[in-house]
Amino acid sequence: MKKGYGYIAVAVVMFTSFEVVLKFIAGQINPVQLTLCRFTIGFVFLLPVALHNLKKRGKQLDRGSMVYFALLGLIGIALCMPILQMAVSYTGSSVSALMFSCNPVFVAFLAFFLLKEPIKPRHITALTLEIVGTVIIISPWNTRLNMTGVALALLSTLLFSLYGVMGKREVAKFGGAVVTCFSFLFGSLIMLTFILFSHLPAVARAFQSAGLDSFANIPVLAGYTLQNLPYVLFVSVGVAGIGFCAYFLAMEYQPASVVSLVYFFKPALSPILAWMVHGEEISVNMIAGIILIVVGSLCAIIPGILESKREKE
Repeated sequence: MKKGYGYIAVAVVMFTSFEVVLKFIAGQINPVQLTLCRFTIGFVFLLPVALHNLKKRGKQLDRGSMVYFALLGLIGIALCMPILQMAVSYTGSSVSALMFSCNPVFVAFLAFFLLKEPIKPRHITALTLEIVGTVIIISPWNTRLNMTGVALALLSTLLFSLYGVMGKREVAKFGGAVVTCFSFLFGSLIMLTFILFSHLPAVARAFQSAGLDSFANIPVLAGYTLQNLPYVLFVSVGVAGIGFCAYFLAMEYQPASVVSLVYFFKPALSPILAWMVHGEEISVNMIAGIILIVVGSLCAIIPGILESKREKE
């Protein structure tokens, strides 16, 4: 149980630092290209760990497992990430972040229907407080919403939630490192195929006419320098490799609905980290939202720890 919360803490640190570190290389690398890089390097980093875990568990990947991992990669990486980037193009990062940070709501209900995980009153309380806190931080009422962007943001959130819930089904059999590693492999291969198609003149023109220039003629290697390499490695090995692996390892010990709460910590902790690293201002609404999110998360986590102690006694 305690180990599960430790993995959640690692995932929170990695996921929270993503946008803060990304700001150091903003505009230097195409976002779709960086997504391919992140998950490809993440796969390479996790492969030795995944192979060791397979040997330790005495498991082998059969055709059915590989197809399932390919489906995970398609849903959680190849579809979710580009759609999220499209949502940012239409609505801006703040509104998209709000939608994506609310994926625990989707996870709670998907886990109930697909994994038969119970939805307890404390989960409802936590979700309610965290949604309110996230909304206060993002303040979407100060933004003119583009409904296309909102729809895309919701779709990407649903896809990532489905990725997490479906991934847990294989975690019990293969372990978190294996699920993360091979979903990264297939997600990267599909992303590479998409990038190659983006160089077809008809495809490039279609994205450009829709105002999505970053999806046209996507480079594979251009933009990387010795100066931005440390940041690229951090968001690849740290955020993608270690962060996602910790996310799925936590599911070996905690329900998917509890593990997904890491995404409610992002809007609470990211402003603090941005203030520490970049000197960005922390407003009153951010402080109020952070307090609500922390209280909500404690409502979900502390009762779980107490229940575990009572079970051991």
